[in-house]
Amino acid sequence: MGLRNAKPSGLKRASILMLGLDSAGKSTLLYKLRYKEAFLTMPTIGFNVDMIEVGKDFTLTFWDVGGQKKMRELWSNFLEGTDGLLYVVDSSDKHRLEESRREFELILKNESIKNVPVVVLANKQDLPGALNAEEITRRFKMKKYCSDRNWYVQPCCAITGEGLAEALQRVATFAKQHRKSKETFTTPKGF
Repeated sequence: MGLRNAKPSGLKRASILMLGLDSAGKSTLLYKLRYKEAFLTMPTIGFNVDMIEVGKDFTLTFWDVGGQKKMRELWSNFLEGTDGLLYVVDSSDKHRLEESRREFELILKNESIKNVPVVVLANKQDLPGALNAEEITRRFKMKKYCSDRNWYVQPCCAITGEGLAEALQRVATFAKQHRKSKETFTTPKGF
């Protein structure tokens, strides 16, 4: 019998880090996911934490960290132990797209989240001129920066909720796979 048949207790919950520039829509997305309603939100100073059950036996803990410039310096402190990264992009804000991409690239270079799956939410699809998922994929060089991990770009709208159910499902699937691979990887050989 040994360890192999013991159910790993950690598979029941996973930790998801939500990052993105200020005003990308992170908090609004989180509230919409959690309460199915869009709330008027204030800029996040610090972070919000919320737990969402996905299916009957899996809980995701979302860490929604503020995106102002001085908060971004602290992002790396939240990376340890993360099972998934949810990176939110304001698809309609072309002026800040490059800044957002640079921050994204910086995070992915951090050793703490090596192989951690990424879902990019191309938010604000309801606004005129919003870039679609293919365009965000190209501009964020997803194939280059995420070649070592699972990744997906999901178009969505935090206000209407469009694309959020799919995003949540994708994040949950990726996080489960990531937790399993960690468990497998750390099981001592010979048991």
